[in-house]
Amino acid sequence: MNINQNVCATVSSATIRFYEELNDFLPLQKRKHDITITFRQRNSIKDLIESLGIPHTEIDLILVNQTPVDFSYIVRDQDRISVYPVFESFDISSLNRLRPQPLRYLRFVLDIHLGKLAKYLRMLGFDTLYANHYSDTELATLASSGEKRILLTRDVGLLKHKLVSHGYFVRTTQPRQQLVEIVERFDLKKLVTPFKRCVHCNGCLTPLEKPAAQGRVPAQIYQDLDKFVLCDSCQQIYWQGSHYDRMMKFIRFLLNP
Repeated sequence: MNINQNVCATVSSATIRFYEELNDFLPLQKRKHDITITFRQRNSIKDLIESLGIPHTEIDLILVNQTPVDFSYIVRDQDRISVYPVFESFDISSLNRLRPQPLRYLRFVLDIHLGKLAKYLRMLGFDTLYANHYSDTELATLASSGEKRILLTRDVGLLKHKLVSHGYFVRTTQPRQQLVEIVERFDLKKLVTPFKRCVHCNGCLTPLEKPAAQGRVPAQIYQDLDKFVLCDSCQQIYWQGSHYDRMMKFIRFLLNP
């Protein structure tokens, strides 16, 4: 006689709490509260956290039962988990920080939703890759390539890609507010070098002798102005017109609000 036996996996539970801006990724009812989770199989703490919607790139410290752990930790029954974002004001160097060391050179790659932000970052002089045809895999690969770029995105799922070590979810939706957010988040004010890059293609701008601009810019502009710059990539010529004055006003506000 065959006897069928149903073997049920043991149900385990753990309590997890997210702090500060990590709550931005949670439903309102779960923000700033202990969350009880149940599970039947072995889960790394990274998988568990990302299943709740929090990308690993936003996390700097995880404490389990008040002890620091890394992303490979296997969650156990009755664990109490505390998850913290990137620390800006507190020294936690003695603890097991999960974020990699800051990049020596700040370079960015942006997803399809952030085209205007890309132009603003280039306007401030930051090396910023953007193309509206990049796939998620291409974006993750560009972020992890030898240049080591910071991936900026409005897609939380993209930040969970295993190739991405440096990334940030842009909270705001209005481009100028996004720029303010990024400048503050990455402490960029001291690194701003305006009008060093082409806002259209990210190429470097170099001075152009006035005779070389003749016939390539409007006649009145050529007559009135003496200074021109040329993109060494797309060959776009720039000059200091009324648009330049408006951008400078915005940059001064950004750096000295």
